[in-house]
Amino acid sequence: MIMKFRFFHKIETLKKSRRGLAGQKKELYAEYRKAQRQMREAVAVKANIDHLLGITDERENKAQER
Repeated sequence: MIMKFRFFHKIETLKKSRRGLAGQKKELYAEYRKAQRQMREAVAVKANIDHLLGITDERENKAQER
């Protein structure tokens, strides 16, 4: 009987830990997705500014030379 209680207690402890980690993962993924959106927006803004200023990428220069 004592063995069953220890096993049950261990399982419950692991489940509680898993729930906590799952919540933490959810929060961190939300933060990650927010950072991704901000990065994509910054890249788009940079591309727009470069286009307006007439700055081109090296790859574009090489393509135009061909």
